[in-house]
Amino acid sequence: MRTAIYARVSTKDKGQDVENQLVQLREFCQRSGWNIVREYTDQASAKATVNRPQFRAMFEAARRREFDCVLFWSLDRFSREGVLETLQHLQTLSAAGVNWRSFTEQYLDSCGMFRDAVLSILATIAKQERVRLSERTHAGLARARRQGRTLGRPRVVCDRDKIRRMRTSGASLGEIARVTGMAKTTVARITE
Repeated sequence: MRTAIYARVSTKDKGQDVENQLVQLREFCQRSGWNIVREYTDQASAKATVNRPQFRAMFEAARRREFDCVLFWSLDRFSREGVLETLQHLQTLSAAGVNWRSFTEQYLDSCGMFRDAVLSILATIAKQERVRLSERTHAGLARARRQGRTLGRPRVVCDRDKIRRMRTSGASLGEIARVTGMAKTTVARITE
């Protein structure tokens, strides 16, 4: 099986090194008869995909079917973006026809017979995470209202007659916007 390895450590300091993961992943591939076609390594937090160029490159190569499987040391080395985002990453690989496997968590294996069960469990957890996030958001908004906070965008108080007079006297939309601190599109809407 053509295999890509993904390894990640959070930072370069504190003695962290991807080599500890790579050694075990390489040995696993050798024992399994898997051919390593590429190794992707990042030294960055797994909370955001944008900070991990090798992670993004791995997905681009997966879309081109440059390998059949991605092997990572553990799910937290693969992603810490949350259950929903992690599930989406795994589904993106699956949609590209690329399997995935965790070295330390044998149950996280799309190559095995429990693939659908694992994805179902992860999807259920992701759904629960979305529900909890929504509940926390609603609770926070309710608390803010009880404390008397005004929610939403701050209201902009403007003197519409003054804006119309400025426009009639020849001021451009840009000039009026600068003077009033409003957007040109808002000024244009008022003066129509």
